[in-house]
Formats: sequence, C-alpha cells, structure tokens
Amino acid sequence: MDPVASAVRLAVQEALHILSSSEDGGHIISTLQSLRRYLGETETQAPAEEQEEFSRTHFSTILRCLVGKLSPDWLDLLPDGQLEELWASFFLEGPADQAFLVLMESIEGAASPSFRLMKMAQLLARFLSAGRMAAVMEGQCGQQAGPASRLLQETLLTRVVGLPDRLGNRLQQETLAAFFPQNYFPLLGEEVLRVLQAVVDSLRGGLDCSISFLSQVLGKACVHGRQKEILGVLVPRLTVLTQGNCLWQRVCWRLVERVPDQAMEAVLKGLVEASPGPEVLSRLLGNLVTKSKKAQFVMTRKLLFLQYSCSTPMLQSLLGYLAMDSQRRLLLVQALKELLETWGSSSAIRHAPLEQQRYVSKALLICLVHLGEAELQASRDELLASLMEGVKSRLDSSLPPVRRLGMIVAEVASARLHPQGPPLKFQYEEDDLTREMLALAAPRPAADSPLEAGPPVAPVGGESPDQETVDGGGPQAGREGSDSELDSDDELVPYDMSGDGEQRSSKTPAYVWDCLEALTASEDWERWEAALQALEGLILKSPAATREVSLELAKVLLHLEEKTAVAGFEGLRQRALVAVTVTDAARVAEYLATQFYALNYSLRQRMDILDVLALAAQELSRPGRLGRAAQRGPPGPSSQPSGATVPAWQAVVEERVRRKTRRFCKGSTGRAAAAGPNEFNVVAGYFFFPLLQRFDRPVVTFDLLGDDQLVLGRLAHTLGALMYLAVNTAVAVPMGKALLEFVWALRFHGDAYVRQGLLSAVSSVLLSVPAERLLADLPDELLEARSWLADVAEQDADEDCRLLAVKALLLLEKLRDRLLPLSSP
Repeated sequence: MDPVASAVRLAVQEALHILSSSEDGGHIISTLQSLRRYLGETETQAPAEEQEEFSRTHFSTILRCLVGKLSPDWLDLLPDGQLEELWASFFLEGPADQAFLVLMESIEGAASPSFRLMKMAQLLARFLSAGRMAAVMEGQCGQQAGPASRLLQETLLTRVVGLPDRLGNRLQQETLAAFFPQNYFPLLGEEVLRVLQAVVDSLRGGLDCSISFLSQVLGKACVHGRQKEILGVLVPRLTVLTQGNCLWQRVCWRLVERVPDQAMEAVLKGLVEASPGPEVLSRLLGNLVTKSKKAQFVMTRKLLFLQYSCSTPMLQSLLGYLAMDSQRRLLLVQALKELLETWGSSSAIRHAPLEQQRYVSKALLICLVHLGEAELQASRDELLASLMEGVKSRLDSSLPPVRRLGMIVAEVASARLHPQGPPLKFQYEEDDLTREMLALAAPRPAADSPLEAGPPVAPVGGESPDQETVDGGGPQAGREGSDSELDSDDELVPYDMSGDGEQRSSKTPAYVWDCLEALTASEDWERWEAALQALEGLILKSPAATREVSLELAKVLLHLEEKTAVAGFEGLRQRALVAVTVTDAARVAEYLATQFYALNYSLRQRMDILDVLALAAQELSRPGRLGRAAQRGPPGPSSQPSGATVPAWQAVVEERVRRKTRRFCKGSTGRAAAAGPNEFNVVAGYFFFPLLQRFDRPVVTFDLLGDDQLVLGRLAHTLGALMYLAVNTAVAVPMGKALLEFVWALRFHGDAYVRQGLLSAVSSVLLSVPAERLLADLPDELLEARSWLADVAEQDADEDCRLLAVKALLLLEKLRDRLLPLSSP
C-alpha cells in the first residue's frame, strides 16, 4: 500500500475514534487542530501529497462525523464558542464542493425543527457570504471530463440552482433571508462573475479552463425563471468588461455557446431583455446564431413568430443584433420575408390576436429600417408581392385596428421597397400606437459602417414634397389643355393587342401552402382556379415544403370538386395528385391505398386512387428521373419564358436554312436515356400491399366481389401494372407471390374485364420476377397458374381473355428448360 495513503488513513481513523467517543474538550480541540494540518491552514502543514490524499478520500468522512456530533452539550465542552468556531472552520476552509454537498445533505436529512437543522442552515449562510460558492464553481472549471466528474457536476448543479427551493421546503417559516430567491440569485451572479474573472486570469497565464459548468448553472437558473435576478447582475458588469476587450468577449461567447439546448431559449430571451442595446448584445453573443441551430431558431423564429411578449426595445435589440454583422444580416433578410408573409396571411389576420399582429408589424418596420437599399432591391419583387396581398387582406377586414396596421405598414414598406414610385398615403386616426410605429420607421442617424447605413424612409404622415407628380405620370400641367387637344387622336398609333390574354384579378400563388389554403378556404373562384393550375409546378419546385403538408394536400385533392368551369379540371387534379405522391411517395401512397377501402368514397374516387397510384409508380420507376427533376425550376435570366412564341420571321428563316442544308450523315437526334436507380424499388410495398389487404371484405357502400366488378377489374389491372414497374426489385418476389394468390382466388370470376386484369397480372409476374427466383420461391404458384392459363386459352368465351392466356403461356414456354420439373397440365 502507498505509504502516504496508509499514514493519512491511520491518522484519520484515530481522529474519528476520538471525535466519536471522547468527552474531553481539550482532547477534541487538539485532534481537530491536528486534522487542520491536512487543510494547509496551520503553521505545521502536512506534505502536499498527504493534503491531496486527505481531501480526495477522507474529508467528507470527517465532515459527516462533525455533523453527527453537533449538539448543544458537545459545543459547550469548551467556553466562549471555541469548539464551534473550530468546527465551522472545516466547512469554510476545506474543499468547497465537498463541504457544500455535506452541508446540503445534513440540512435535508435533519429533523425539522431542530437545533442541528438551524445550526447547519446558519453555517450554510456563512458559507455563501464568505464567497465559497465561487470556489465550488471554480473547482469544476478545471475538472477532467469523465463519468465521475459528470456525476459530481450534475449533483452540484441540482443543489446550486435549487438551493432556495430545498432550503425553503426544510426551514419553512424559519428560512433565512440569504436563501430567498431574490437575494440568492443575485449573489450567485456575483459568484459567477468572480469565477469568470479567475478563468480570464488563467487564460492570460496560459492555462486551459472549461466554463461548461458555469453555462449549465446559468441555463438552469434561467429555466427556473430567475433571468432577471442573475442576468441583472451579470449583464451590466459584462457590458463594461467586454468593452474593447477581446478576451472577455470570447469568454462570454463561449459561456453562452455551452448553454444546453433545453435552456438556450430562456438564456437568450433573458439576455435580449437585459441588454441595453444591440451593440451590447452583439458583444455578449458574437455570431452565436450562425453556429447554433437552436439559437438561430430562438432568435429568428421563436421570439419573432411563436411568441409576442418581447417589448419594443427588446425587438430593437434583437433585430439590431442581427443587422450588426454581415453573416447575420442574411438571417435578417430572411426574417423580413417571413415577417411580411405572416403579416399578409389572410389566415393569420383572421385568427391571430390583435396584440400579436401589432408585434409582427413592429418587427417588420424595424427590419425595414436596418436593411440597406441593395438588400431590399435584391428581393423587391417577392417582398412587394407579399406586401400587396397583405394590404388587400387587411383593408378588407372589418376591424379598424387591423385596417390601420395595414395602412401604416403599407406606407412605410412601399416607400422603402419602391422609393422611386408614387408614395402610398392613407387617412387614419393617430394615437399613441400609431406614433410609436411611425417612430420605429423613422430613419436612423448616419452610421459609420456602410452595412449599418440604410436609405431614409419617405415621409408617411405628411404631404408629398412633389405635388406636381400624380400617380407616377407626368407633371400635372401636362394634363391641362383645350378639349380639342384632348380629343384629337390623329397621332395615336393603335396598339397590337392580338396576343393579350385575360387579366386575372387574383394573384397566382407562389407557395404550396398558399395553394392549399386557396383550395380549402378561398371563396375567390379566380384564386381557386389559379391555385389549381399552379399546384403541380409548385409541388415539383418545392419538394421539402410539399412533404410538410403532403397528406393534407392529398386529402384535399382527392375530395376536390369542380366549382367553376375550369378547362381540364380532372387532368389538373390528377397531375397534382401524382406530383404529391411522387414527392412523398411512402406516406401518400400508403394513405391513398388505405383510403381505397374506406367509407364515404364514390366509385369514381376509388378509381382515381388506382389511376394516381399507377401513374406515380410509373413516374418513380422512370430511369434518370432524378436528373430531370433537378433541372426543373425557374428559368435563368438568359432563358426564354415558357409562354413565349417564336416570331414568324424567325420560323421562316429556320425553315429555309433547314431545307438548304445538306447532311451526309444524320446521327441520332435524341439523347440517350439517363441511367439511374429505380426509385420505385424502396416504396413499392406502400403502393402494392395495402391494395390487397381487404379486397374480400365488403363495406356498406363498396363490394368488390359483388356489384362493383368494374372497380375490381381496374384493381387487377393496377396491381399488374405495379408488379411490372417493380421489375428486378427486392420486393418483387413477395409481390409476385401475393399477386398470384390474388389471381388464384378470383380465377373463376364471371366478368371478362376482371379476368383480363387477372391474366395481365400473371404476365406481369412472369416479366418482373427473375426466372431463378420464380423456380426457387414460387414453384407451386407457377404450376397452378400454368394449368389455369391452359384452361382459359382453350375454353374461355372471351376472345381477349384467350389471347392474353396464350401470351402468358408463351412467356412460360420461354422458361421451358427451367420448368421441366413441373408436370404438364
């Protein structure tokens, strides 16, 4: 055994025996003083190795022994409180983390009320006032990561942050003022600052430190709702310390970066509230929103859209923080787009509380102030489209506050997005809210950085400086003149309107969600028609957005009825259903297949489901589909618009060139089909097996084995098509086995159309499943199919059935060499 460990253990055992049994005050004092050698607090200190061994192995045991001996009689063994002061020194001068845990353990385990409980509570108050909590946390900044260390940190974290609650539960009416939350958490903030100062000093000295424990303490305190108490102390001091000090700034950034994700929202919201402005917030957070997805979600989504409790100064700090760095300004532009989209959503206008609408309007105006001319112009068309649609929806509202918000935002936003055009002006009553919002939109003072300088906002409340210009036309004087001049049309050249189309009053939706809303809730039939016509292209253009609402979209399209005389309504609906099925194949295909047997569907809808599944499977199985899908999208600046026509003169020239050009060798004009994986492979089961599950179970309005034989025939043909499209896939064998069982169950059906579908299904199995797998996995089914096919080919009354049976037999004949073991029919 290590001689150092052995010597310390013997000394501790002897001391414990004396402390437990002796009633001699002098003997107890000398024993305690001898133990203090290991704490390094006496003139005759123990060697460093012995001190380390004592602290690591025996210190907690000594403290628990001292707690067990605490009583009025034991403290009175020496006069003038000598023994009590020596007893307390072990908790106030030894390893702080162990002393703190023993103190909390003894308080939670003591009888209530009791002398021991109050003494331990008073000692804990002295422990806090002596700054020992900083020592507790500082000790964890140098800990090596390991299972024991993590367990210790979790235990300390729970007791450090939960101290007021735990002490309040134990002491009840006797709780000391030091343990009140309004007193404890500011003290905890001061201790965190002391530890951060020690960390900075260590870093300057070239030592490594970890502040993860401090981040956890900060996060847990904020989650407990104590942001104001702890951040009210931290933020003012850190504001001063980070002023021009890069090291302090980096420490603050790391402090917030290491906050656990579950506490990030509480910490960030508290920092935004406590920071006096965006400059301070930027120094405290750095580019946190570009490094942490959770922080980015909180700052750009949660605090802007999902909550509306932030005050106006908080909004200005948050959005100003995003505007203060070039990397973060991209998030500000995106936030503006989403704010404007939410502000103009007719659904949000109807259902969102008025307070939230005001909140979003303020955030929108602040974003406009922070963004520069170039940034706004890059997305001007998109922003103006959202703005105009939102203004229309708000002006149509029956609530005056909603209409007023539309007027104010429209005036400010239009002046910023289209400064060269005529300003929008509305008449509305001014109140405190109106003046506050107009003040938010006022131009900021000139900034030193070009990133921060934005163009001034045109005046929104007063008169336009140029009264001569009216509605974007020429000077007003130009409109004056004699009646003869106005009526003269001698010099007017007629405008060619032969290529004009009907102008729609409703704007074509730009997003899948807008189409879904228009098809379900819109009473504007032109908008409904535009949404249906644009839906397929938007689905193919935005697959990620489509997957979020794929099932809702499929349900709406499946039940969609023609409300107006739309040209090609059935084709538009079917192509949109196919597109959404291809985009989210597994979920939508399984949904449609299960709905095929559901109640309250017409036979037309059930056959539509079969058609959609077959067409979607065909699209998924096309080679090179991914390459072509990637090429779809909006045309580039140099590409010709999709609706443009070739001029007549150009067509004539091209035809003449084609006629007069001699070609001695004419190669292939088409491009070879691109190779690629069969996407239908991984989702074939979702298309196929749900259609087979309930074909023999009639429901109230649907009986495949009864009167609905037309649908049964379509089902058989569809299953055969799905089988054929699954050629050489991993699921082809179980699909073939299930399909042959389906065919065998219905082989004697009386309807010729159904038998034709069954015969086609058998051919699909023979074409799709490799011959080796047919022999190995489906020998009995092949034997049954062969005998039935021969019978049909000879005796079936329908000529088409006989022809299909012969074709299937020919396919079997090609496998003759491998089918020799099968007996003849």
